[in-house]
Amino acid sequence: MTQPPNQPPQGGFGAPQDQPPQGGGFGPAPQTPPAQGGFGAAPQTPPAQGGFGAPQPPATPPQPPQPGYGYPHQPQQPQQPGPYGAAPGPYGYPQQPPQQPGPYGAPQPGYGHPQQPPYPGMPGAAPGGPVPGPQGSRKKTALIIGAAVAALLVIGGTVFAVSGGDDGGGGKKPVAQHSDDPKHSATSSPTTSGGEDPENLNKDRQAGEAKVLWYKPAPDAPASGADAPGMWITGDTAVKAAYKQVFAFRTADGGTAWGPLALPQKICAVTPQKSADDKVVVAYMNGGGDRAKCNQLQQLDLRTGEKGWTAEVADGGLFDSAMSVELTVSGKTLMVGRSQSGTAYDLGTGKKLYDKKKYGAACFPAAFAGSTSRLIQVASCGVGTGKEHEEIQELDPATGKVRWTQTVKKGWEVTRTYSVDPLVVYLTNRDKKAWNISTFDKNGKFRSEVKVNEKFAPRCGWAILERELQGCQGVAVDANMLYLPTDSTVSANEIVAISLADGKAKWRVDSPADRPMAPVKVEDGKLIAYVQPSYDTGGQVVSVPVTGSSHKTTRLLQNPQGAADVEDAFYDGVVDWTGGRLFISSGRLSGDDDSKEKLMMAFGN
Repeated sequence: MTQPPNQPPQGGFGAPQDQPPQGGGFGPAPQTPPAQGGFGAAPQTPPAQGGFGAPQPPATPPQPPQPGYGYPHQPQQPQQPGPYGAAPGPYGYPQQPPQQPGPYGAPQPGYGHPQQPPYPGMPGAAPGGPVPGPQGSRKKTALIIGAAVAALLVIGGTVFAVSGGDDGGGGKKPVAQHSDDPKHSATSSPTTSGGEDPENLNKDRQAGEAKVLWYKPAPDAPASGADAPGMWITGDTAVKAAYKQVFAFRTADGGTAWGPLALPQKICAVTPQKSADDKVVVAYMNGGGDRAKCNQLQQLDLRTGEKGWTAEVADGGLFDSAMSVELTVSGKTLMVGRSQSGTAYDLGTGKKLYDKKKYGAACFPAAFAGSTSRLIQVASCGVGTGKEHEEIQELDPATGKVRWTQTVKKGWEVTRTYSVDPLVVYLTNRDKKAWNISTFDKNGKFRSEVKVNEKFAPRCGWAILERELQGCQGVAVDANMLYLPTDSTVSANEIVAISLADGKAKWRVDSPADRPMAPVKVEDGKLIAYVQPSYDTGGQVVSVPVTGSSHKTTRLLQNPQGAADVEDAFYDGVVDWTGGRLFISSGRLSGDDDSKEKLMMAFGN
């Protein structure tokens, strides 16, 4: 494979954060389980990890940067050589030249400066850093940009993940052992006939402002909180999972499209992406006790709410149970990943296709990432042999056959995928306190490493028992560029376009308001970005041309000032832009009866 020249790294650029978030964001946070940053203050118990770009400390560690964009940050780490070339620099701070080569050749610039020691991700407390207001009471967590880029976090084995080493993407959060039965709550059911605006959020709407099309209160949740993963927009229906139910609303007015669909136990995983024919799979627990497993699968048609096939995920070998799983869609294949293996199903019929198990020199599949046509597997190899390393493979989604294998140097772990097609991965080296962002061509050959000396802040989650490569938001990728937001707690920032060909910055654009913005997706030759709201101004959706010589923002939507408080109150928020409408939903429910928690809302002209 081609290796970059042996040059010292030039600094890093905002890698995912592994430590507990420093600031709240977008709404009050639940008080028990740790969540990830974004749309809501962080929980008060477990620490959160970085998001939206956690920097890592350079060889001479700088002062720990503040978390950015609502994503938790990682601890500062000295800069070290990268996995594919020059050593990566600390999370967003300029680094000093590394003394050792990276996993794929000369060390390369790093990617972010960790903020604090690794810690399971808390919601809201992400890289947003200190928030405005007395004692940071008004916490602003960054949004999780929905349906953006699938990124999985593979943490080099169960022990690493459980110890809270690297953040594990995917947003799975430990929950305190409280009863799963929701207490009595004043919160109303989110199922309605549509068109309601009980708080009159559109009152005093100014000229040029969009309007709140609809919004829904969150369903009852236990005092310990509950996950509300996923958000899928298909045709005229918006679908949202929360605790033990799946809700479907009409996109135009918020009326009930179907359901809600009730499941026997709490939802523990979902496919972040839907299939081409609008199918998803939801996993739920097989019981309510401490030993319950996340092994029950339910296929669902997003258009009709019709339940499809069901299946129970079998345990793998020793230390490879289905206590926790990750779900990945690749074309017509569903891959269910455990900590050391995976099982593939036909997404349409539920038929088991194949298993991916131990192979070669003690290589155990640790995580998967998928797109419409590609399935990526990351495996941990040689554990306990002195020749420990990781391997990246592309699999044929239909058969599991290996198309190519890329070996990663010892000490480096593939932590996330910012994109699967093209393949862009984020790697970390725990011993050297280093990180690296590398890109690969369609044949798995090393292509480039990011060489931008900047602190970036994409938002990433974490996992407990398995890695989740599909856990980062606030980052977008197209055929030629990687788009990342620079770190900012509450003020204006930039989005930087980085060439996948050489890893260099090609252009950058400033936030049009005195608030942070982050990429959502690239569509029709334009980058779509979301600008966070402030206490007296609604959020914005803007577009930026990705080609040509001018890269200025054009405002697509200005949300009303009267709805700013509600827009800013979604905990661990998920965001999507489709059909000229902005959709925001909570990624986790706090279970607080007094918070008047919202589940989902939509803006449009």
